[in-house]
Amino acid sequence: MTDSDPRDDLRRYLQIAREALVWKLDGLSEYDLRRPMTTTGTNLLGLVKHMIGVELGYFGDTFGRKFPEPLPWYDAMDDDPGIDFWASEDESRDDLVGLYRRVWAFADETIESTPLDAVGEVPWWPPERRRTTLHRVLVHVIAEINRHAGHADIVRELIDGAIGLRADASNLPDLGADTWAQYREKLERVARAAGPAQP
Repeated sequence: MTDSDPRDDLRRYLQIAREALVWKLDGLSEYDLRRPMTTTGTNLLGLVKHMIGVELGYFGDTFGRKFPEPLPWYDAMDDDPGIDFWASEDESRDDLVGLYRRVWAFADETIESTPLDAVGEVPWWPPERRRTTLHRVLVHVIAEINRHAGHADIVRELIDGAIGLRADASNLPDLGADTWAQYREKLERVARAAGPAQP
């Protein structure tokens, strides 16, 4: 087993999660990208828009760096705290994905130029935890983007049935629609046998 640089490992897992999230948008209409698929309105393009702000906050503000482009929705967050979880009619997939890729480059500059043990301050964290290291911020952001990539997995499956980890590897058994339907029916029978549904 070879030794690896922890920064390289963290960067690799961050990039895998970024690409998984953005890949979930492929092949969908502007409507489907914005469709609220849960009671709380979770939608694919909104998840990408949210991560733009997350990465800018953690890899920019936390370490005293300013992104050179304005984010117009930031000014409206006091009036609509969820504005970063949905895209307006004027914010296209290409606009937001392009912006997110520029944010990746900005964040990667912070990651490359800052020691892992460098201390930054996360202004929205509780005062006793605000001062933290780049290493901890990287772990936090990787966890957050993977959480949202998981949301995107489910939302995409609800929209058109598309599943998988990435375009070249689904990370799921290749069962076919009929077998998946039988599998789902089996799980439904098991759930009903375990106890009644919640009223």
